[in-house]
Amino acid sequence: MRVTSAAATDVANQPGEPKVYWDHLFRDVKDRVLAAPELGCPVADTHAHLDMLHHPALALARCAAHGVDFVVTVVDPTEDPHYTYASLEDWNCVAGELLGRWSLDAAVPHIRISIGCHPHNASKYTPEIERLLIEYAGRPISSAIGEIGLDYHYDMSPREVQREVFKRQLALANEMALPVSLHLREAHEDGLCILREEGVPVAGTLLHCFNLDFEALRPFLELGCYVAYGGPLTFKKCDDVRDAARQTPIERLLTETDAPFMAPDPKRGTICGPEDTVFTAAKLVEVHGVTGQDAVDLLTRVYRNALDFFDREPSSWQMGRA
Repeated sequence: MRVTSAAATDVANQPGEPKVYWDHLFRDVKDRVLAAPELGCPVADTHAHLDMLHHPALALARCAAHGVDFVVTVVDPTEDPHYTYASLEDWNCVAGELLGRWSLDAAVPHIRISIGCHPHNASKYTPEIERLLIEYAGRPISSAIGEIGLDYHYDMSPREVQREVFKRQLALANEMALPVSLHLREAHEDGLCILREEGVPVAGTLLHCFNLDFEALRPFLELGCYVAYGGPLTFKKCDDVRDAARQTPIERLLTETDAPFMAPDPKRGTICGPEDTVFTAAKLVEVHGVTGQDAVDLLTRVYRNALDFFDREPSSWQMGRA
């Protein structure tokens, strides 16, 4: 259910949605208030789905309250891309109003958009969808093509169709001089082969929501890929993911949430928001065994990686369409 942000500050809850608290506190699945990690520097959520949240403006206000000051939201051209592009101004306005109500002097996060056809929707990829993808990717706020790739877990589109649509979007990313955000699930070997055959986009490639071990990650690092870690980094049984993060070069590290999915520990079982990036960032510091200024330096570099990858000037292709 989508609730317009213009009305969001005037409602407590909507029928059929989970209980909503109109404050900036973190709560676990039992509604117990959680302490917010003290990071000492801003962090970035490089992969969220604001359009899937009940109250995107509330999520953005909470981001501002907790130092998540850069958010990349993901849009699929098969799933009403106009909604996100048209709603951002409204979300930002209401988020600012909420910050005022909370008496917090903080800025609403800077937002960029990544647009691409998810492998689940590969069967819906048509010339018209490609035209929409190209149209929206040409807007200056768009900064990447994604999430694109392969998903052999659900197989919601035939695998051969997934592979062809993935290849086509890689080619478009190269034409547009835009980086790509990859979704690979139980398909890393095929994804790697396609990247090698088609060529890694010159503007950059990142593995979204990496949740495997370092041996699975190594060949992607050798291709120059960035790696984004989200909720799985914090899950109790994911020691292999933490080991991979520990071995990932700092200059390739990114943080994300995949909101509203996979809320990090200690918020597992709740609807994830981009503000929850702070829990993943805190775990990343723990994984690397650093404290104090060293921890701040690590997170500052990871934040800079996010800006370098996603918050760049419009590409020459985009400038040509202006």
